[in-house]
Amino acid sequence: MKTLIWIGFCQSLFAAILMFTKKESSLPDKILSGWLILLSFDFLSCGINYEIFDRPLLISSFLLFNPALYLYISSLTRPEFYLKWIHLLHLLPFLFFGAYTYIIKEPFLLDTFFIQDKNFLFRMSFAVANFVSWSVYNPLSLILVHKHRMHLHNELSNIEKNENLGWVLAVAIFYFVYCILAFIIAVVAFFFTDINQLTPHIYNYFTLLIFIYVISFYCLRQQIVAKHLLVDEPLIPYKNSNLSVETKAKIKQKIITYFEKEKAYLNPELSMDVLAETLKIQKYQITEVLNTEIGKSFFQFVNHFRVEAVKAMLSDPKNKFSIDAIGYDCGFASKSTFYTVFKNMTGETPVSYRNKIIQ
Repeated sequence: MKTLIWIGFCQSLFAAILMFTKKESSLPDKILSGWLILLSFDFLSCGINYEIFDRPLLISSFLLFNPALYLYISSLTRPEFYLKWIHLLHLLPFLFFGAYTYIIKEPFLLDTFFIQDKNFLFRMSFAVANFVSWSVYNPLSLILVHKHRMHLHNELSNIEKNENLGWVLAVAIFYFVYCILAFIIAVVAFFFTDINQLTPHIYNYFTLLIFIYVISFYCLRQQIVAKHLLVDEPLIPYKNSNLSVETKAKIKQKIITYFEKEKAYLNPELSMDVLAETLKIQKYQITEVLNTEIGKSFFQFVNHFRVEAVKAMLSDPKNKFSIDAIGYDCGFASKSTFYTVFKNMTGETPVSYRNKIIQ
């Protein structure tokens, strides 16, 4: 356990330095640097506890990880987000319980956790604070990433990995599962006394170390998300639509006619802004018609035409262009986007589709 702790301390501190010295450091990078520094102190305090008390004290990394992840995702996905002094309030539970634990020297012991002694109220408050922190911050983080990704699908026809924040969503989901498993492990260790009582503590810091490696790797590669791609508005439910049935039908026909005749999908820079300006229709009206009448997001609608165009060219025996060239010619902005979208929509790669046609 001690080896794990000191590795975590060194890695988190080293990753913080890398993020702080990153070229063209952004606000999310600065937030992550501060987060990693606090995590390094968390590992350091845990190591000191083992050296001095020969056991861990009742300190929770959840109270740090939950708000830090939320603030980092907020800085990536909310256009108006700026760090303010008031944001330090998010760290108060972590600092308060950590400091008070050192004052009373409360150990991390599951078998005595519910014994009604003089520190019983503190331990119960500690447990409630952890549950509230997890149940509030984690859903908010997931919602922010989901809204951002939905916004991209309603605004852009080509979405790159840097913009999609897929790794952030994966981290948020994995963290959600990790917290649930941590609770289950704690319950099992509590009721089965033959299990090492420090198992939840070991699991927590081992997984936290994995998080540090993963977050450091992807955050160093994460570029600044363009401001026009950020969103801080609720997803439109269309329950109180002002568009009549006739108006929706006219807009739908106008969109389809434009795509079929003008082949707008061949433009790799096509976006909702471009389409709305060309058709002289409000963006929210086009988005509503696409989602409710056609059943596709803007991204899905445009790339449906692109994939069909690619399939037509791949099926043409006279076509001697390479597969990548065909993708670019049909409006895809990058090879990765082309292959991902084609596979998602057809269930096979462009290469396997061409080989099937040739056979």
